[in-house]
Amino acid sequence: MTQSKRLYTIPYMLWLMLFVIAPVLLIFYQSFFDSSGQLTLANYQTYFTSGTYLRMTLNSVFYAFLITFFTLLVSYPTAYFLTKTRHKQLWLLLIILPTWINLLLKAYAFIGIFSIHGSVNQFLGLMGIGPKQILFTDAGFLFVATYIEIPFMILPIFNALEEIDSSLISASRDLGADGIQTFLRVIFPLSLNGVKSGVQAVFIPSLSLFMLTRLIGGNRVITLGTSIEQHFLVTQNWGMGSTIGVILIIAMFGVMMLTRERGKKGGRKHGK
Repeated sequence: MTQSKRLYTIPYMLWLMLFVIAPVLLIFYQSFFDSSGQLTLANYQTYFTSGTYLRMTLNSVFYAFLITFFTLLVSYPTAYFLTKTRHKQLWLLLIILPTWINLLLKAYAFIGIFSIHGSVNQFLGLMGIGPKQILFTDAGFLFVATYIEIPFMILPIFNALEEIDSSLISASRDLGADGIQTFLRVIFPLSLNGVKSGVQAVFIPSLSLFMLTRLIGGNRVITLGTSIEQHFLVTQNWGMGSTIGVILIIAMFGVMMLTRERGKKGGRKHGK
């Protein structure tokens, strides 16, 4: 039985080696070469001494934080009320459904919706407000990025809330706690692992966004993901692009360590 289990892990290990570990090692290796192919540490020196790259880093972290914050602000109440509905699995399916659509198609759909002659501005015209510049703004970029990331935040929070033992909530109310106290002292602490998983699923990809910054932000939003795209596709400076990629990978591991689960989960439902 043990031997057969090892055989089953071979395709997984091959996939991991070829499409995860090998690309990361190649990026790390390429980061030590300049545009002329010479071995150097100049790429790292340029990154840490250049005000431009440091501003890009701060921009990336800032926008990733805002996207994560707004996503959490929408997703937690949604996941909470979802657990109280009768047809929760159906509603959950409808929330997941947009993730089946290609990101590029969703971006172009929002270009049509937010354009000067789009449906949003047509509605604003009917209300007497007049057309507004929504596309190629920070607000438009944050709205679209938040919309796209919402399902990835709702799912882990919903699962964490579903695992909470209902007897703990009943015990809290029996001891005299009101709804707010029960939420703050019982429900929210027991769902924190779901929140942390959601933050990982949203914050980490948001650090390296480049397609939405170009199509929705109109290059007004400059992040490290945009810089990597420029170095690889425009300037052909693969060494500098790989260096930024290494910095992003380290930052992502840092976020994963900060938001990792600590200790055992408590408050699981019984009888399942």
